Amino acid sequence: MKVFFETLGCPKNFNDTQAAKGVLMEAGFEIAQTAEDSDVIVVNTCGFINDAKKESIEKIFDMMPYREEGRKLVVSGCLSERYSEDLYEEMPEVDCFIGVNEYERLPEILTRLDSEDGKRINSVSGCYEKILSTPKRVLDENPYTATLKIAEGCDNCCAYCIIPKIRGGFRSKPMEAVIAEAEDLAKAGCKELILIAQDVTNYGRDLYGKPRLAELVREVCKVDGIQWVRLMYCYEDRITDELIEVMATEPKVCHYIDIPIQHASDGVLKAMRRRSTEESIKNTIGRLKAAIPDIHIRTTLIVGFPGETEEDFETLLDFVEEMRFARLGVFAYSQEENTEAGEMENQIDDEIKQERLDAIMRRQLDISLEYNKEKIGKELMVLVEEKDEDGSYIGRTQYDAPEIDNSVIFTSRRDLNAGDMVRVLVEDAFDYDLVGREV
Repeated sequence: MKVFFETLGCPKNFNDTQAAKGVLMEAGFEIAQTAEDSDVIVVNTCGFINDAKKESIEKIFDMMPYREEGRKLVVSGCLSERYSEDLYEEMPEVDCFIGVNEYERLPEILTRLDSEDGKRINSVSGCYEKILSTPKRVLDENPYTATLKIAEGCDNCCAYCIIPKIRGGFRSKPMEAVIAEAEDLAKAGCKELILIAQDVTNYGRDLYGKPRLAELVREVCKVDGIQWVRLMYCYEDRITDELIEVMATEPKVCHYIDIPIQHASDGVLKAMRRRSTEESIKNTIGRLKAAIPDIHIRTTLIVGFPGETEEDFETLLDFVEEMRFARLGVFAYSQEENTEAGEMENQIDDEIKQERLDAIMRRQLDISLEYNKEKIGKELMVLVEEKDEDGSYIGRTQYDAPEIDNSVIFTSRRDLNAGDMVRVLVEDAFDYDLVGREV
């Protein structure tokens, strides 16, 4: 049986798809490269915010013509986990719904689906007791960069977020399993390893009685072949001095950290049920910059949270100006059912949300350009990602995560391949790109 995956959403979803493919291949299934070549299509959905839900539903409908040609259609992931009963009733064209915790049972489910002709399955268990562990993930053809999920679920219960209800409580992957997976990825050709979870800074608390991210990072850095280790999704209040020391002293750790702070107004942060305050965020950023002067901090913000006043927004805008985040993304608040914030009064008009989002991004545009101009004349190590039609190359520095951050466009007299690492002299800079040549 050939199975094709269409994946939407965050890196954690793509990680789940790679693991699911590994489970299927171990059970004797084949992975199809196209929907046309498959017997079963699995749409791995996102259900975090309204835009993501809409995109997922549209993709399911896009796949329905293939079902009419005789293929089975399976919907998995967060949307399925969150709305399986409603979707089962409203989408009779879908043969099977599975949640985020059923991937290890996928061979059994698909076999049952194939043997019970015409009988639909809703197999969302809501069981959050363990984390998916598969010996081998099925990676891209040239996996020079890869994510490594070190934990599943979340215990933070922010007022706007549905993730704990979708993916369950926080549960860490045992350290030895993480290291084994890192070694497998290195053997497959991975040079950049991106550690991910809903909150990587909480790693180990459930298994070992205390957070052990710093220790884990040190162990991952010992894996031969891995050249860059990147940290994504770190909660500000759990960034310890020990972790900062590891980032400052381990040569393989990228001088980059993703800290989704969401806001800077203490009133809004409290309403969001965040543990941080404006002062604590500033303190953490100060500690990071003092220990790692070239640290590039990425953050995400939410504007238009219920009750956000003009004064709250001005506080946030001033904060962005003062902190000068190297990388920044902004979301307009999305009102979600079954969340505390979704039931709050004083919801903000969409037009005001968009105005506030645009104002911050205009401010950030200048900051990003300043960061890039500071790199003119410097030599930076660049990870090659692709060759452009004009013969130039596109890559990233250690200061940029794949797909979401800046690029380096450069020329070389050599023929380079994706995954090569080269030194590039930066000769020009734009808002979100650097331009240079290989040295």
